[in-house]
Amino acid sequence: MFTDLFTYSAAEWDAIRLSLKVALLCTLFVLPVAVGIGWLLARKKFFGKAFVEGFLHLPLVLPPVTVGYILLVIFGRNAWLGAFFYEHFGWQIAFSFPAAVIAAIVVSFPLVTRSIRLSIELVDKNYEEAARTLGASNTRVFFSVTLPLALPGVISGAILAFARSLGEFGATISFAGNIAGETQTLPLAIFSSMQVPGQESSTMRLVVVSIILSLIAMIGAEYLNRKILNRKT
Repeated sequence: MFTDLFTYSAAEWDAIRLSLKVALLCTLFVLPVAVGIGWLLARKKFFGKAFVEGFLHLPLVLPPVTVGYILLVIFGRNAWLGAFFYEHFGWQIAFSFPAAVIAAIVVSFPLVTRSIRLSIELVDKNYEEAARTLGASNTRVFFSVTLPLALPGVISGAILAFARSLGEFGATISFAGNIAGETQTLPLAIFSSMQVPGQESSTMRLVVVSIILSLIAMIGAEYLNRKILNRKT
């Protein structure tokens, strides 16, 4: 029984690799957009800002299955946007690997944006003003002053996106399905294994991997958050 905990099947490795791939792609896609939106919310005032903030953070409070259903309504084969992609490019988004990535992006985006926004708000505006008085453009100020000072928060947000993607279940199973080798990520593999009698060892193996990966990600994010706070005190 003990040795079974360290003997992973091909299907289990597929689920682990797929989860890591989804989490990595999600992080790469989310991060640039979240940096821009985080800066906008931290530094700009505009009409309807409260509504924009509420809308962006909606996936945090909506049931994940609801998020998945909304994505299905938008990107489904017969949905308006899904039909457009299928008719013009031959892409079927729903119940495919891209759907798993999109679901992870949507549910993790608010966490990343919030982390980056708070980090940018902690950057002293006097540094930015000093750079402008020396002739630096707004773009140069952002890349040479704001972003480097907020970098720990940006990295922390990236880690949170990665960790949230690893644990995503509800939106993924609603929008991408539970297709072994294509959309069956680690949480979905755990769920499927739990439904089969006699698969307790398989379930435990997947649970252990899930805990280890999530724990590593959260420890990294907490370390960077503490680094930000220590820098400001």
